[in-house]
Amino acid sequence: MDLDALRQEYETTPLDVADLAPEPITQIERWLSRWLDVSPNEPTAVVLSTVDPSGRPSARNVLLRGLDERGLTFFTGYESAKGRDLLANPHAAILFSWVPLLRQIHVNGRVARVDAAESDDYFATRPRGSQLAAWASEQSSVLPDRATLEARFEEAAARFEGIEVPRPPDWGGFRLVPDTVELWQGRPNRMHDRLRYQHPPGRPDLWEIVRLSP
Repeated sequence: MDLDALRQEYETTPLDVADLAPEPITQIERWLSRWLDVSPNEPTAVVLSTVDPSGRPSARNVLLRGLDERGLTFFTGYESAKGRDLLANPHAAILFSWVPLLRQIHVNGRVARVDAAESDDYFATRPRGSQLAAWASEQSSVLPDRATLEARFEEAAARFEGIEVPRPPDWGGFRLVPDTVELWQGRPNRMHDRLRYQHPPGRPDLWEIVRLSP
């Protein structure tokens, strides 16, 4: 396959510091609102990148379930591959990849578990089937076959028949608190616009915006 033949030119509007909100969460919300207008499936899907104890990186899609002044929140099994990575190295990156808009947002920061009450509250909003799946799946572990997983699901369904499904103790939320947030806008001739929110030295309470070379 000749991938080089798939090259295309990017024709979009400029992006300047004056166009951006003074703090990054508001700006992410602005671009996310635009993405919701065009995305056909799972508009809150983001790429989460982590690093394991040996230094090997890993990336996968997760669903963003919280976005506010506290940071970016997602939920998973604590014993999953990403859960173990974050226990060993509580730093991660989240990428919003919006190719149809020729935009992306790259967020770097420190990650910590949310408190149990917040995880309980979110778990209670999940469809019952998703709640049962959290009990059935030992996330990231090897399965002998599909039938084993389905049998575990049926066991969980029988166990909690007629009652509310509680949150498994090894399942819950993580929140990434941004250190840097970079916005990328595709531009003609690969002269892209890249603007990064960062903290000035010694001022974690403030944000400044700098322009980066494409």
